[in-house]
Amino acid sequence: MKGAAAAIELGESKIGSTPRSGVNRGAAILDFILRIIAFLGTLVSAIAMGTTRERLPFFTQFLQFRAEYDDLPTFTFFVVANSIVCAYLVFSLALSIFHILRSNAKNSRIILIFFDTGMLALLMAGASAATAIVYLAHKGNAKANWFAICQQFNSFCERISGSLIGSFVAVAVLILLILMSAAALSRR
Repeated sequence: MKGAAAAIELGESKIGSTPRSGVNRGAAILDFILRIIAFLGTLVSAIAMGTTRERLPFFTQFLQFRAEYDDLPTFTFFVVANSIVCAYLVFSLALSIFHILRSNAKNSRIILIFFDTGMLALLMAGASAATAIVYLAHKGNAKANWFAICQQFNSFCERISGSLIGSFVAVAVLILLILMSAAALSRR
């Protein structure tokens, strides 16, 4: 019985190739493509946020105001979260390729669902926290005496706002990946 379970995990079946196997293979190829899209989204977001800085002269060239991403711990968390998820997505491509070759694998799909969900939570936490700070940078908060800085640091605000896009695209893709893996498991 143990050997049969291992054979099933490797995608080997006593029954020949069925149409369902073709559907699973197509889903595995789509899984691979979506992982690459999510990887690119998190990579671009981390790079865009991590290289964001702007300096404004104040009266003289010796006295300057500066805005950098690491001035706020929330943006640092955003960069770290996107970097971790980006690295995870690179490593998960190996399992995605495995699912293309062995479309009936079950245990590895369960592992991917587990880790995809954890990475989704981490990425959503980083993106949501950064979104709150970006909102304050654009609008400010008069009650807390936080002034909107985007009128002075326009380039800085454009880059931090733009870096959120790739991160939220990756969030949406991770949600799709989790749903697709769950659907592939339910078809078995």
